[in-house]
Amino acid sequence: MRNFFKFAERNTSFKQETVAGLTTFLSVAYILVVNPLILSQSGMDSGAVFTATALTAIIGSLLIGLLANYPIAIAPSMGLNSFFTFSVCIGMGIAWQVTLTGVFIAGIIFMLLSLMKIREKIINIIPLNLKHAIASGIGFFITFIGLKNGGIIISNPDTFVSIGNLSSPTTLLAIFGLFITIVMLVRGISGGIFYGIVITTIIGMIVGLINVPSTIVGDIPSMEPTFGVVFSHLDEIFTPELMAVIFTFLIVAFFDTAGALIALTSQAGMMKGNTVPNIGRALLADSTAGAVGAILGTSTPATSVESSAGIAVGGRTGFTAVVIAACFAIALFFSPVLAVITLEVTAPALIIVGALMAMEIRKIDWTKLEIVIPSFLTIIMMPLTSSVAIGLAFGFILYPICLVAQKRYKEIHPIMYVLCLLFILYFAFIV
Repeated sequence: MRNFFKFAERNTSFKQETVAGLTTFLSVAYILVVNPLILSQSGMDSGAVFTATALTAIIGSLLIGLLANYPIAIAPSMGLNSFFTFSVCIGMGIAWQVTLTGVFIAGIIFMLLSLMKIREKIINIIPLNLKHAIASGIGFFITFIGLKNGGIIISNPDTFVSIGNLSSPTTLLAIFGLFITIVMLVRGISGGIFYGIVITTIIGMIVGLINVPSTIVGDIPSMEPTFGVVFSHLDEIFTPELMAVIFTFLIVAFFDTAGALIALTSQAGMMKGNTVPNIGRALLADSTAGAVGAILGTSTPATSVESSAGIAVGGRTGFTAVVIAACFAIALFFSPVLAVITLEVTAPALIIVGALMAMEIRKIDWTKLEIVIPSFLTIIMMPLTSSVAIGLAFGFILYPICLVAQKRYKEIHPIMYVLCLLFILYFAFIV
């Protein structure tokens, strides 16, 4: 086991990997509650979606852990489940069965692109400065999510965002968790982020802000309402509207995953030069989970940026992902306990992890304007648009333009020109 996961080479241990897996699971476990809530609004059975979400996370996390040896979770994407329900099913009036079939087709295309190593090649040709910008941008994005989940910042019609009600009990719980986690980290306590989540949960129960579960074990809901429905609607996808939907799933999921993998492998110290080891296997795991998830009955999964919480406490190998999968398997039976992990509890972890990831910003060459402009806009547009893909789009469009303006067009890989054009079309016809 130690040799398979390369514990010695990556300077880790069973305890360190286990704590990392538990930390990531606690940070991403909300998807088991939120994903059924969102997808059920499209008409899907929430119980079936719960089971499909857990099984997809188990399969995806096991695949990326065993095939690529990455300390990363794969689970249904929050952005894409909202697109599935509100833009496609409700906005366009397309039945959820047909939309799910579109997700399945997108997953199959992803698998083919991964097997042909096209996705791997695209990720490896992204300029190094943009990779650092992507990693730090996701850090800012994660911190923004954490601040929002904790109620520390809220929406404002005049300024878009503003400070929240810091006297709110749930916000005070998040602030307490933030302070206690920071203290443990700066004192060098290993696993401080994980302990912060646990302590904040316990305190929340003591003061009555978090409900103590009345039961421990719950029944596993049947997947019969969603399992395999994609195979009955394959003839309904060849319409201009649904083809556009499939293309959107492809573009957004492709670059969300690419951005997350670049950021997380960089954070884990796995990136070598300008390449990411085993990236092809990781992408195959991600795309396989997408196709399988659609068959089971959930929207597109993706590499979870919350994996950064586990990496921050020492996750360095695929054993972390195996632990995450095991936790999702246990969660199938203990759904009542899972409900106590609120957004306020995990908010401090996301805020701190975002700060740690933002340290990548120091590796960008800030002395050259042609690097600064695309890098800065890549970073800032991720939290401002709540989209990794849109942040990437700004970088991919502006980087070639800046170098061409300096007559340095030969320094740009031809694929970057193609991506630049695709993202311009994406903004023109889809966003």
